[in-house]
Amino acid sequence: MHEAMLYDKLKDDKVKCYLCAHKCKVSIGKFGVCGVRQNINGEFYTHVYGEAIASHVDPIEKKPLYHFLPGSASYSIATIGCNFKCGFCQNWHISQKPQAKGAQHPENMDLVLGQRRYPMAPEDVVKNAKANKCETIAYTYTEPTIFFEYAYDTAKLAKQNGIANVFVTNGFMTRDAVEKIKPYLNAANVDLKSFSDEFYKKTCHGRLQPVLDSIKLMKKLGIWVEVTTLIVPGKNDSDDELEQIAEFISKVGREVPWHISRFHPDYKYTKLPPTPIKTLRKAQDIGKNVGLRYIYLGNVHEGLDTFCHHCTELLIRREYMGVEENFMKNAECPKCGTPVGGVFKYTRA
Repeated sequence: MHEAMLYDKLKDDKVKCYLCAHKCKVSIGKFGVCGVRQNINGEFYTHVYGEAIASHVDPIEKKPLYHFLPGSASYSIATIGCNFKCGFCQNWHISQKPQAKGAQHPENMDLVLGQRRYPMAPEDVVKNAKANKCETIAYTYTEPTIFFEYAYDTAKLAKQNGIANVFVTNGFMTRDAVEKIKPYLNAANVDLKSFSDEFYKKTCHGRLQPVLDSIKLMKKLGIWVEVTTLIVPGKNDSDDELEQIAEFISKVGREVPWHISRFHPDYKYTKLPPTPIKTLRKAQDIGKNVGLRYIYLGNVHEGLDTFCHHCTELLIRREYMGVEENFMKNAECPKCGTPVGGVFKYTRA
């Protein structure tokens, strides 16, 4: 166990967490919504510090981040747990594991962690990243807010070693958490799952506004932001909703890349069909019509390349999950000299 960050002690030995927007009030012996933080005798602790459930070397494009050090490798880690309960989660077997295994009962936590965990200290994560020539460490697969203390200590050490840090997040973070990680967080891909608060409440057990606030705050603080929307047939695929998402991103910044991903049946949504390709293309057209400069399709083998938003010159050619050719010169279009939005070289502090 490791003491949690960003919480207050309340009366009757309760605690209040300020990491995610649930802001859980937790009584002695109980856990927060995430299933991995517990009130023990009036102190708040995390059970997943240094307990990675997954660690892999991935292309940065898998995050997906297409405008942050394209073509580079990212050492990716996760622990169990999540503060959402999305029925279409593609990593439900690790994100929802505490709930499935009954982590709300302290005696079951060892069963939850199980034999698949990888005891890995922040120093080990950084060492592995360097050994694999990774330019970044990605906190991904499950929600990094859930293992925030672990991510924070690792990110701080990574920066000291010239390695950048990226979050793949649902964005349901507090302002406190964003500002806390800001000195060490270089980029984030934020899931904007819908533009309906009802969808967030019913499908994710969350709320929309905190996600919008996180995206705007990260952008304001200078963290490179890309946005992903998984389009689920019949749930968030109406023209009106897609236009609302695209218009919101455009107001944050027309240079913010929008990744439009195809849904595949999984977890509790096994009876829905995969997203039709024509729906992804429709969303792409909607994004273009509101002025978004960089729009990509995900979980399909098209819509992966980067083009100059001014003259349409091909800038980066990608195959699935990787860069094949990069034609840019000094982060500019080689044909017309238009600057390309993104971070293409990490300046090591």
